[in-house]
Amino acid sequence: MLLERADFADLGDLAAHRQFCWQRQRTYVEAASALHRRAWAGQAPPERLEDLPALPLIDKEMLRQSQREHPPFGDYLAAPEWRILRVHRTSGTSGTAMNLALAARDIEQTAVVGARAQAAGGLGPSHRVVHCLNYRLWMGGFSDHTTLEATGAAVVPFGVGESALLVRTIQELGVTAISCTPSYPAVLERVIAEQFPGLKPSDLGLRLGLFGGEGGLDDPAFRARLEATWGFKVRNANYGVSDVFCNFAGQSELCDDLHFMALDVLHPELVDPASGAPLPWQEGARGELVLTHMSRVCQPLVRFRTGDILLITGTGKAACGRTAPRFRVVGRSDDMVVVRGLNAFPAQVAAVLTRIPALSGEYRIVLKGAGPYDHLPVEAELAEGATAEASAVEQAIKQALGMTARVTLLPFGSLPRTDGKTRRVLRQERT
Repeated sequence: MLLERADFADLGDLAAHRQFCWQRQRTYVEAASALHRRAWAGQAPPERLEDLPALPLIDKEMLRQSQREHPPFGDYLAAPEWRILRVHRTSGTSGTAMNLALAARDIEQTAVVGARAQAAGGLGPSHRVVHCLNYRLWMGGFSDHTTLEATGAAVVPFGVGESALLVRTIQELGVTAISCTPSYPAVLERVIAEQFPGLKPSDLGLRLGLFGGEGGLDDPAFRARLEATWGFKVRNANYGVSDVFCNFAGQSELCDDLHFMALDVLHPELVDPASGAPLPWQEGARGELVLTHMSRVCQPLVRFRTGDILLITGTGKAACGRTAPRFRVVGRSDDMVVVRGLNAFPAQVAAVLTRIPALSGEYRIVLKGAGPYDHLPVEAELAEGATAEASAVEQAIKQALGMTARVTLLPFGSLPRTDGKTRRVLRQERT
């Protein structure tokens, strides 16, 4: 059940609310989700939320297996199919795409929680926002559209592709904000340079850039480059996990860390990514995010491993007045690369590369075989008209991350730009 302005609510009140919701949700999941009953092996779900770590964790492969054996929605579909009002599919970036079912209450909660994140970034009735994510089956399209509308902003449902038409649409409709992936502005910059002589990105009049779906926005150099090029304020306004909520965290106008906006309908935990052992939810803690639905109808999840590694940066009231805990996503457990015992995440590599003016900021890590690895293989793209020495980039990575890198410098424009999610870690079979 939703609470009004939950992102500003007293944390004690929110904890009591979640406990109240859990009393009903635990009974519902136990009765209606065969997947959870199998995982729990006859163990009853605890009455108190603080005892949740007694239950085993649920992971993505368990959901995939459930949908393979019980298509199309898996046997964790807890509601009769007539209650399904919307169907989505995950992007499949990290594996097999999943089918997602939403009931009316699920849809309402998705819109309200996502709107909290978008509004915190500054979006509201004064804006006309163009939404440039895939409007097909991916939840980031239409469902994210509803979160934008719930802020009171006027939404232009553009989707992906036809970038030149998008530039003209922004001009003709007086669009003031854009919602897209962080890598998409690079696509638009190239289109503007090639097809709109004399026009600069900052001439479009966009005041606000709302981003999600990829990492990198915690890097000050990357944000500064976007803001200088486009003249808009950059907000990481769309952090979510499609199997749980498409958007439940975002930056406020006064804080660069993500605020967890869903404490009335989601219960968060941190666990050690290697062992799954619980970790304290407190400032300075670092671990894998685990989520439990408090009020989900169609596909409720209890102790679901997200694969995202978080650093909790604040649990008190923030400068913007929100009590919502703050965090940063430092990487994904499945994107972590271990080089001679040192852990590296793509976001850490990006932070080094974007500080080097001679580089465009585009890069990828190409891994051959399953490891172990004695160096980090990085392909980095030069900025337009720039030159650099690979050894200097390798030294910068060594100083920042403490690990040996082998850097290949590529000409400007060599790496693909995309209007969807950009994969930074490519794993190839060794030949």
